[in-house]
Amino acid sequence: MIKNILSSPIERRGFMLVLSSPSGAGKTTIAREVLNLEDRLELSISVTTRSKRPSEKEGKDYYFVDEATFNNMINEDQFLESAYVYGYHYGTPRASIERQLSAGTDVIFDIDWQGTQQLKQRSISDLVSVFILPPSLEDLKKRLHHRGEDSEEIVGLRMSKAADEISHWAEYDYIIINQNVKDSILKVRSILEAERLKRRRQTGLSQFIHSLRGE
Repeated sequence: MIKNILSSPIERRGFMLVLSSPSGAGKTTIAREVLNLEDRLELSISVTTRSKRPSEKEGKDYYFVDEATFNNMINEDQFLESAYVYGYHYGTPRASIERQLSAGTDVIFDIDWQGTQQLKQRSISDLVSVFILPPSLEDLKKRLHHRGEDSEEIVGLRMSKAADEISHWAEYDYIIINQNVKDSILKVRSILEAERLKRRRQTGLSQFIHSLRGE
């Protein structure tokens, strides 16, 4: 796919775009497609203690580590956020994210509400949050079965957690009901464009204005 190439004479600080949803509502699919279409947008790759699924690749989907390694990283304050979900730990490496934001690169996060709350506490000015809802719980269950990567037991566990996850919708800046994936992708890209134009993110704006005024 052809990416949307950003061209601007003004330096800009990047921001963290969080996509959250109940498991199976489509956030990962949307995030991947938006990444294919957008320039200067990178995926935040989490560290996890979960076992690798057949379709996943080390360093592309997650960094897979054992419990001891993860605990050492927590003790050394290496995570921007971390969470315990469905029996496994997940965490976002702090140093790499800060380098990307400082360089003007936006970073998209595929994380749950727990991680989003932690990001708010640490860096709310750099955070833009989007919650993705399924059209219905029946549709959500169908998507989980269609994915075919989880056992019936895990599907049941994810469905039982869905109501609690959905209850956090009001904590997010934007809400998208994912009835059609293509439409949802367009909405996320619209959010990206609007947030990139916010004055506070354009760190080189004052210098640019001075140049226009001949100062």
